[in-house]
Amino acid sequence: MRKTLARTIAIIMIIIVSVALGYAYDRITVNLEKKSHPIPDAYKEIVEKYAEEYDVPKEIIYSVINTESSFNSAAVSDSGAIGLMQIMPETFEWIAMKIGENPSDGLIYDPHTNIRYGTFLLKYLYREFENWDIAFAAYNAGINRVKNNWLNNPEYIKDNEIVYIPIDETRNYVKKVNNNIEVYKRLYFNKNN
Repeated sequence: MRKTLARTIAIIMIIIVSVALGYAYDRITVNLEKKSHPIPDAYKEIVEKYAEEYDVPKEIIYSVINTESSFNSAAVSDSGAIGLMQIMPETFEWIAMKIGENPSDGLIYDPHTNIRYGTFLLKYLYREFENWDIAFAAYNAGINRVKNNWLNNPEYIKDNEIVYIPIDETRNYVKKVNNNIEVYKRLYFNKNN
């Protein structure tokens, strides 16, 4: 009888410890993911405003910012892309013209302006291609490359779906953006949160 009781207690203790370890692992994992996929207070209001204005899901905007600059508003890429959403200066000027503005060059670093212009560009690309993956590829590789070289090549895009992206950086970029979108959805935009 004592052996049976001891075994039962041991099994109960193992179950309790397993559940506790599982819960702790889950909490640690979520905390690590929130560190690598933040929603900084400094940008939350701006993202919400332009997500609504341009009808772009918030998780897409956060994912692009995270992928592009890791939320560093002073970021400058080797190719010359600038700010949170890594906008090229000539693209910045093109967006300003489309919006009907004439901002000074320094505004490209301004988080408010950079997020606004980057979100405008994402929506523009989505309207152009009617597919988020193609829009992400164009955001990274350039609209003209996608429109003029890839769109008419069934080895790259067929039935408005990406088949293959011929540039490693862009292929990895699209994967990373999509992975980040899934993490942002799960951490912040899941209706059960």
